Amino acid sequence: MGRKITSLPNIIKMVVFLLVVFYNVEAFAETELPQDYGAKGALQDSSIPLEEALTYAIQDEYLAQARYDTIISKFGSIRPFTQIKSAEQRHISALLSLFKKYNIKVPEDNAKQYTKEPGSLKEAFQAGVEGEVDNIAMYNKLASLSGLPQDVKVVMKQLGDASQNHLVAFRSGLSKYQ
Repeated sequence: MGRKITSLPNIIKMVVFLLVVFYNVEAFAETELPQDYGAKGALQDSSIPLEEALTYAIQDEYLAQARYDTIISKFGSIRPFTQIKSAEQRHISALLSLFKKYNIKVPEDNAKQYTKEPGSLKEAFQAGVEGEVDNIAMYNKLASLSGLPQDVKVVMKQLGDASQNHLVAFRSGLSKYQ
Protein backbone atom coordinates (compact mmCIF):
# COMPACT_ATOMS: atom_id res chain seq x y z
CA MET A 1 0.00 0.00 0.00
CA GLY A 2 2.66 2.43 0.90
CA ARG A 3 4.53 3.03 -2.30
CA LYS A 4 7.50 5.25 -1.75
CA ILE A 5 7.64 8.18 -4.15
CA THR A 6 11.10 8.85 -5.46
CA SER A 7 12.12 12.48 -5.32
CA LEU A 8 12.24 14.50 -8.52
CA PRO A 9 16.03 15.15 -8.33
CA ASN A 10 16.66 11.39 -8.10
CA ILE A 11 14.36 10.72 -11.06
CA ILE A 12 16.18 13.38 -13.09
CA LYS A 13 19.54 11.84 -12.17
CA MET A 14 18.29 8.40 -13.21
CA VAL A 15 16.94 9.67 -16.54
CA VAL A 16 20.18 11.49 -17.32
CA PHE A 17 22.18 8.38 -16.43
CA LEU A 18 20.04 6.19 -18.69
CA LEU A 19 20.26 8.65 -21.56
CA VAL A 20 24.02 8.77 -21.28
CA VAL A 21 24.37 5.01 -21.05
CA PHE A 22 21.93 4.01 -23.76
CA TYR A 23 22.30 6.82 -26.27
CA ASN A 24 25.92 7.83 -25.98
CA VAL A 25 27.73 4.54 -25.68
CA GLU A 26 30.04 5.52 -28.56
CA ALA A 27 31.05 8.68 -26.73
CA PHE A 28 32.47 6.51 -23.96
CA ALA A 29 34.28 4.24 -26.42
CA GLU A 30 36.07 7.12 -28.13
CA THR A 31 39.23 8.17 -26.35
CA GLU A 32 41.38 11.16 -27.18
CA LEU A 33 44.48 10.29 -29.19
CA PRO A 34 47.53 10.23 -26.87
CA GLN A 35 50.25 12.76 -27.71
CA ASP A 36 52.81 9.96 -27.99
CA TYR A 37 50.87 7.83 -30.48
CA GLY A 38 51.55 7.35 -34.18
CA ALA A 39 52.60 10.26 -36.36
CA LYS A 40 51.78 12.86 -33.70
CA GLY A 41 54.14 11.13 -31.29
CA ALA A 42 56.92 10.71 -33.84
CA LEU A 43 56.71 14.32 -34.97
CA GLN A 44 57.26 15.67 -31.47
CA ASP A 45 59.82 13.09 -30.32
CA SER A 46 63.40 14.35 -30.49
CA SER A 47 65.16 11.02 -29.98
CA ILE A 48 63.73 7.99 -31.78
CA PRO A 49 65.45 4.60 -31.57
CA LEU A 50 64.50 1.71 -33.88
CA GLU A 51 61.79 0.21 -31.63
CA GLU A 52 60.03 3.56 -31.24
CA ALA A 53 60.31 4.32 -34.96
CA LEU A 54 58.62 1.05 -35.86
CA THR A 55 56.04 1.51 -33.10
CA TYR A 56 55.09 5.03 -34.21
CA ALA A 57 54.83 3.86 -37.81
CA ILE A 58 52.63 0.84 -37.14
CA GLN A 59 50.43 2.80 -34.73
CA ASP A 60 49.82 5.37 -37.45
CA GLU A 61 48.98 2.64 -39.96
CA TYR A 62 46.62 1.03 -37.42
CA LEU A 63 45.01 4.43 -36.91
CA ALA A 64 44.52 4.93 -40.66
CA GLN A 65 42.95 1.46 -40.99
CA ALA A 66 40.60 2.12 -38.07
CA ARG A 67 39.64 5.51 -39.55
CA TYR A 68 38.85 3.95 -42.94
CA ASP A 69 36.96 1.06 -41.33
CA THR A 70 34.78 3.60 -39.52
CA ILE A 71 34.20 5.59 -42.69
CA ILE A 72 33.38 2.49 -44.76
CA SER A 73 30.99 1.16 -42.12
CA LYS A 74 29.11 4.48 -42.14
CA PHE A 75 29.16 5.38 -45.85
CA GLY A 76 29.69 2.02 -47.55
CA SER A 77 32.45 0.70 -49.80
CA ILE A 78 33.39 3.92 -51.51
CA ARG A 79 36.54 4.93 -53.31
CA PRO A 80 39.21 5.85 -52.46
CA PHE A 81 38.71 4.64 -48.87
CA THR A 82 38.45 0.96 -49.81
CA GLN A 83 41.58 1.03 -51.97
CA ILE A 84 43.61 2.99 -49.46
CA LYS A 85 42.48 0.69 -46.65
CA SER A 86 43.99 -2.20 -48.63
CA ALA A 87 47.19 -0.21 -49.14
CA GLU A 88 47.40 0.47 -45.41
CA GLN A 89 47.29 -3.28 -44.82
CA ARG A 90 50.29 -3.67 -47.14
CA HIS A 91 52.06 -0.94 -45.13
CA ILE A 92 51.33 -2.85 -41.93
CA SER A 93 52.70 -6.05 -43.49
CA ALA A 94 55.92 -4.29 -44.48
CA LEU A 95 56.33 -2.97 -40.96
CA LEU A 96 55.52 -6.35 -39.39
CA SER A 97 58.37 -7.90 -41.35
CA LEU A 98 60.73 -5.35 -39.79
CA PHE A 99 59.38 -6.05 -36.30
CA LYS A 100 60.09 -9.73 -36.93
CA LYS A 101 63.54 -9.19 -38.44
CA TYR A 102 64.68 -7.04 -35.51
CA ASN A 103 62.90 -9.17 -32.90
CA ILE A 104 60.78 -6.29 -31.60
CA LYS A 105 57.44 -6.89 -29.92
CA VAL A 106 54.55 -5.69 -32.07
CA PRO A 107 52.30 -3.25 -30.22
CA GLU A 108 48.64 -4.07 -29.78
CA ASP A 109 46.27 -2.58 -32.33
CA ASN A 110 44.06 -0.41 -30.14
CA ALA A 111 43.56 2.36 -32.70
CA LYS A 112 39.79 1.90 -33.01
CA GLN A 113 39.30 3.57 -29.64
CA TYR A 114 40.89 6.74 -31.06
CA THR A 115 38.71 7.06 -34.15
CA LYS A 116 35.72 9.32 -34.46
CA GLU A 117 32.90 8.74 -36.90
CA PRO A 118 32.76 11.63 -39.37
CA GLY A 119 29.46 13.41 -39.77
CA SER A 120 29.77 13.70 -43.54
CA LEU A 121 31.84 12.54 -46.49
CA LYS A 122 33.47 15.96 -46.54
CA GLU A 123 34.64 15.38 -42.96
CA ALA A 124 35.82 11.89 -43.94
CA PHE A 125 37.93 13.24 -46.80
CA GLN A 126 39.27 16.03 -44.57
CA ALA A 127 40.29 13.44 -41.96
CA GLY A 128 42.01 11.47 -44.73
CA VAL A 129 43.93 14.54 -45.88
CA GLU A 130 45.01 15.44 -42.34
CA GLY A 131 46.00 11.86 -41.55
CA GLU A 132 48.11 11.51 -44.67
CA VAL A 133 49.82 14.89 -44.19
CA ASP A 134 50.93 13.79 -40.71
CA ASN A 135 51.81 10.31 -41.99
CA ILE A 136 54.04 11.70 -44.74
CA ALA A 137 55.77 14.08 -42.33
CA MET A 138 56.36 11.18 -39.93
CA TYR A 139 57.82 8.93 -42.62
CA ASN A 140 60.06 11.73 -43.91
CA LYS A 141 61.38 12.23 -40.38
CA LEU A 142 61.87 8.52 -39.72
CA ALA A 143 63.59 7.92 -43.07
CA SER A 144 66.10 10.66 -42.25
CA LEU A 145 67.09 9.37 -38.80
CA SER A 146 70.78 8.54 -38.68
CA GLY A 147 70.46 5.71 -36.15
CA LEU A 148 68.11 3.48 -38.12
CA PRO A 149 69.26 0.50 -40.21
CA GLN A 150 69.28 1.15 -43.95
CA ASP A 151 66.51 -1.35 -44.72
CA VAL A 152 64.23 0.37 -42.20
CA LYS A 153 64.98 3.76 -43.77
CA VAL A 154 64.14 2.35 -47.22
CA VAL A 155 60.78 1.02 -46.00
CA MET A 156 60.00 4.34 -44.29
CA LYS A 157 60.77 6.19 -47.52
CA GLN A 158 58.64 3.80 -49.59
CA LEU A 159 55.68 4.08 -47.22
CA GLY A 160 55.96 7.88 -47.19
CA ASP A 161 56.02 7.92 -50.99
CA ALA A 162 52.94 5.68 -51.14
CA SER A 163 51.17 8.01 -48.73
CA GLN A 164 51.73 10.85 -51.19
CA ASN A 165 49.38 9.03 -53.57
CA HIS A 166 46.81 8.62 -50.80
CA LEU A 167 47.01 12.34 -50.09
CA VAL A 168 46.35 13.15 -53.76
CA ALA A 169 43.28 10.88 -53.74
CA PHE A 170 41.87 12.41 -50.55
CA ARG A 171 42.49 15.97 -51.74
CA SER A 172 40.72 15.12 -54.99
CA GLY A 173 37.75 13.74 -53.06
CA LEU A 174 37.69 16.73 -50.74
CA SER A 175 37.73 19.16 -53.68
CA LYS A 176 34.28 17.88 -54.66
CA TYR A 177 32.92 19.34 -51.42
CA GLN A 178 34.59 22.77 -51.63
